[in-house]
Parts: sequence; C-alpha cells; structure tokens
Amino acid sequence: MQGGDSPLSLKINNMKLHNLKPAEGAVHKDKRLGRGEASGKGGTSTKGNKGGQSRAGYQRKNGHEGGQMPIQRRIPKRGFKNNNRIEYTVFNLGQVSQISEKYGITEFSLENLYINGLVSRTDRVKILGNGELTAKITFKVDAVSEKAKAAIEAAGGTVEVLK
Repeated sequence: MQGGDSPLSLKINNMKLHNLKPAEGAVHKDKRLGRGEASGKGGTSTKGNKGGQSRAGYQRKNGHEGGQMPIQRRIPKRGFKNNNRIEYTVFNLGQVSQISEKYGITEFSLENLYINGLVSRTDRVKILGNGELTAKITFKVDAVSEKAKAAIEAAGGTVEVLK
C-alpha cells in the first residue's frame, strides 16, 4: 500500500469487468424436467401420475373439492331473500327534533339530509312516530307512518310523500 491507500480503495481499483462474479450461492443450475430417467426428473416430470393436474393448461374450477361433495351442496339452504324489498333509512320523531336543532333544519328533505351527511344520495327515508316533535317542520320524504303523520300535523308541520 502506498501513502493514502486503504484496503477498500484497493478493492475498488481492482474491480474490472473480467473480475466480476455473482454473489456466493446466487447462481444455481435449473432442474431439467422431463429429460430422461437419468436426470432423476424424467417420466412424469415431478407431476405425479396421469390426470388433469399433470397436463398443460390445467385450471381448477371454483369450489371443486376433488370429487368430494362440495360445501355449497352439503349445507342445506335456509331462508328467503325478497328481491323486491324496499330498504328505508329510518328516523324517529325524537331524532328529527335533535337533527333540526343541531343543523337548523326547518325542511326535512332528502337534499337537506344529504347535504348534512345523514343519508347517501340513493337512500330512501321513512319517518316513524317514536318520540316528541317540538318544532314546526316540513317533511318531504319517501314514507311516513300514520302515528308520525298525526304527530307532525299536530305540531303544525306538513308532510309530502315522494313517489
């Protein structure tokens, strides 16, 4: 080593294209499948015996359990789902009073509820009669119960049911 030469600088100086080698253990020979019995991987090419899974392009079907009765057929069906059911976002009169005080709403409509983040754009709103209505409020909603309608009109409000 000369004056300011360190072992690191010598290693860097000796690094040439003809000296480059991959890291120890990084390079290994690939298994040559199906290249005769002498390779140790001949014959079935490590895929077992005959059948779909030993063939090229095999794809397992969803829910296939190898010939066993699939779970969606083993378990009995229960219940009924009505596709025509109409789901409502429900507000009781007590909740309506709190909402009108908190947000200063005098018209309880889908637009006002959406603007204040209480319903989504596609929700349908129904008013139920549980609780007390203290303020005079105008309602423009999809559905109202009879008890709620009577309480709203008794408080001086109006109800418009949207189609």
